[in-house]
Amino acid sequence: MKTEIHHEHRDVTGGWLRPTVFGAMDGLVSNFALIAGVVGGKAGHQTILLTGLAGLAAGAFSMAAGEYISVASQSELAEAEIEVERHELLHNAHAEEAELAMLYESRGLAPELALEVARQLSQNPEEALEIHAREELGIDPGNLPSPVVAAGSSFLSFGIGALLPLLPYLLGASNLWPSGILAVLGLFGAGALVSRVTARSWWFSGVRQLVVGIAAAAITFGVGALVGAAGA
Repeated sequence: MKTEIHHEHRDVTGGWLRPTVFGAMDGLVSNFALIAGVVGGKAGHQTILLTGLAGLAAGAFSMAAGEYISVASQSELAEAEIEVERHELLHNAHAEEAELAMLYESRGLAPELALEVARQLSQNPEEALEIHAREELGIDPGNLPSPVVAAGSSFLSFGIGALLPLLPYLLGASNLWPSGILAVLGLFGAGALVSRVTARSWWFSGVRQLVVGIAAAAITFGVGALVGAAGA
């Protein structure tokens, strides 16, 4: 009788989800806060536009570069450790098999069964490498995160998030309210969207992101107002 699988797991190892979510949130919060700061300082329309566009471009490139270096370094470290395992399997196969048997025994298998499982799993060197990498390093050699995917996801998502509060000024808005409304909707919507890939409820994630974004904007608006008043 064939066993049926009644559930599926979401991908929690991909290299695109974290930079996409973080990029969108960071772009929206940071650029809205930046715009609020210069508005608080009584800047003119042209200065606000320039500040918002500069914040979008600088932030998107910075996020992409940071993600690329971070993920590339992580992958290179993982690949180096995988090579260590490959070398050990090639030159010290018996010890690696015994190590795997001890691991399964520590998880509750009888010693004889653990030895037999380790022996059978060790017959194929590539499969043995994958098993040792998963068990000892917690990584899948064939599914390491891509630095290009991480950088591209971060760049696009930050740009989209940063564009949202700037859009009203690009369309001719003369005060912060239209930008604020779009930012509030974007913050809550982005937070609610994140709940689809987490265990949190949509309203909790939305409200949490909204509170963080509003707090950041309020603080920078206040700083801008103080600096503007001091320079007047």
